[in-house]
Amino acid sequence: MAIVELEICPLTGATVDGGWPQGHEPQENLHTLLILRDDDGREGYGSCFTSGSLVAGAVGLLWPMLRGESSVEPERVSETLRQSSFWQGRGGAVEHAISGIDLALWDLMGKACGQPVSRLLGGDYRRSIKPYGSILFDEPEPLRRTLSSVIDRGFRAIKLGWRPFGRRDRAFDELIVRTARQEVGDGVELMVDAGGSEQFWPHGTNWARNTAEMLADHGITWFEEPLPPDDLEGYVELTRVSPVPIAGGEVLTRRQSFRPWIERRAVDILQPDCTKNGGLTESRRIAWLASEHNIQVVPHGWNTAVGLAADLQFSASIPVARYVEYLTPCAYIEEIAARPFRLDDRGFLEIPSGPGLGIELDADTLKRFSPDRTVFRSQ
Repeated sequence: MAIVELEICPLTGATVDGGWPQGHEPQENLHTLLILRDDDGREGYGSCFTSGSLVAGAVGLLWPMLRGESSVEPERVSETLRQSSFWQGRGGAVEHAISGIDLALWDLMGKACGQPVSRLLGGDYRRSIKPYGSILFDEPEPLRRTLSSVIDRGFRAIKLGWRPFGRRDRAFDELIVRTARQEVGDGVELMVDAGGSEQFWPHGTNWARNTAEMLADHGITWFEEPLPPDDLEGYVELTRVSPVPIAGGEVLTRRQSFRPWIERRAVDILQPDCTKNGGLTESRRIAWLASEHNIQVVPHGWNTAVGLAADLQFSASIPVARYVEYLTPCAYIEEIAARPFRLDDRGFLEIPSGPGLGIELDADTLKRFSPDRTVFRSQ
């Protein structure tokens, strides 16, 4: 059960607008899939929230340490890669690549054992969970149409984020939040993501506190990234006084980076992203530490079918999990998986029960979205 090949699959052609001020093109490569193969012929899938060129560079550094390693010891192998690449990694693109490798290792281990990853992570606390459809804010009328389409797809929770919220004035922010609540009614949960990790975010704690009070008036479930992601003290102050729960943490990598946020209770809801922060191995450690401090964990999931499958397995194994993020519509989620994800009548997602992450990829669709691959092989 030794690792013999790693294939890097950058995704292009259907990239969803991320809300950044410079805009985007569908051909922009923001997500990269990994396929890890062992000498028994098994394949494990991973996903990185990073461009293919950065992943390829990181894998070039990591491959000499990864090739020939066991395909059924994800925690040890991932930690070895992390500890052995500190001088050129310690977070950033190298950690993002380790994250995708870690997911693929867990997928391989699950397939070798004939068990879903959730069981290997400790056991199943649930077999379904509520996804929230993740979309961008917009002008009032286009926003109404988008919300209606998300409801029609079966979602009973929706997160709205980024531009133009927080980029114009308070009156407009309240207008689009009020518009959203009127459109979906009281039976659908709404979350708001300010997108404070945008470059040169102009707002501070006073803006965030006043905005949180407005959001409370409209029954918002949580307020996400209202401040820049390095403003730990601002988050501590805001979380203490906000009338709605404060969420954040999606940009953090490595469990050590999460520790001060947890110990200072800087957020009510922590959002580790397993395609960035070190994979399922790190996410599990982060989640249990957060739960010991009575902090809710909701995985950040602006990603792919592989990332969503990993979030579902992770959420099955965490006692207090309540939601997963579901970027919608998104071809990299809804077309790449051989068996598409389906919401039930309650607006819940069933957690895959097959071996590993519980999904297979559609080879033809993956070829269409990832025509240019890089392969590392054992010599």
